[in-house]
Amino acid sequence: MAASSRGRTAAASLLRRGQSSICASCRSAQVRPYSASAGAAVAAEAHHLKPTESSPHPPVTVTPRAEYRIRSGVILTRAPLLTRRLTPFENAFFFYQKRLNERLVLPFRHTLYFKKDTATDLDWRIKFEERGRIAAKDIGRYYARGRNAWNDELLVGSTLSEEDRVREILLKDAENRVTEDGEVADKDEVVPVERPMDRVTEADKTNNVRRLDRQLDRTLYLVVQGSDGKWQFPSEDVPTDEQLHETAARALESAAGVNMNTWLVGRVPVAHLVTQPEFNEDTSLKQRGEKVFFLKGRIMAGQADLNGNTLGYTDFNWLTKDELKEKLSEDYFHSVRNMMADR
Repeated sequence: MAASSRGRTAAASLLRRGQSSICASCRSAQVRPYSASAGAAVAAEAHHLKPTESSPHPPVTVTPRAEYRIRSGVILTRAPLLTRRLTPFENAFFFYQKRLNERLVLPFRHTLYFKKDTATDLDWRIKFEERGRIAAKDIGRYYARGRNAWNDELLVGSTLSEEDRVREILLKDAENRVTEDGEVADKDEVVPVERPMDRVTEADKTNNVRRLDRQLDRTLYLVVQGSDGKWQFPSEDVPTDEQLHETAARALESAAGVNMNTWLVGRVPVAHLVTQPEFNEDTSLKQRGEKVFFLKGRIMAGQADLNGNTLGYTDFNWLTKDELKEKLSEDYFHSVRNMMADR
């Protein structure tokens, strides 16, 4: 039996001897008289009562002013489609690596790849002689097993490692110099190979900032122009029955249409912008502030279409980070710049 149970039983037996007419509830109250007072003290403390008060006063209700509007927007991005151009130092380094590889590997045995006296074998031997009997295609006149094999680094100002030069060499080497009959083709019979597309597109040349096929090695961001002439990311007020990511998706669809295949990277904002409210001299609210939370999105296909948008946007651009710095206001760009990629 617990100690509290034994004490309660002993006290009840003493009360039965002196006051046999006391009911069970009164006996329980007299056995532990501190319980009621302790409960009253806790209640008084909870309601901030004075010692002489028995009931709490009704709390004073202050209606907070709606000083801020909560908005949710999306920073829609198009990822880079090409790797960036190499710097002159990087070009020279990789060129040196190719020459160093020629010094370390075994000599190239073309008989393991081309059957003797076939059209492909004749084509390889023709190009091999044109390169000065060097197996590698794009390392220049470098003999990995000659007396000057140690001189495998480029001099300052050398053009051997330039991308345009290497591209032209590889395109020329890809041409077929032998006809189907196994004879050396004349110059007018050589069919040039298809050239790769240029890194600079027509949209870059005309500076068409509405097209997605521009700045292929940079990240592009969708910005829209409001009726007030200010550029911003698509955003909308958050109702009480929506989450931030739901409002962001709805704002993007309402602003740029449904002709885009997009997806939100996550449900957590990556940036936010706070605009402070304005007050009159009597502290009354003059203009509400804004708290805009931005989520990150990706476009996979399609294009923005502002026709019939319900948010009043008049124009849109696909801009890089550097271009956004010139287009957006200083505070606006400062609030989102840390989530943008360097390229």
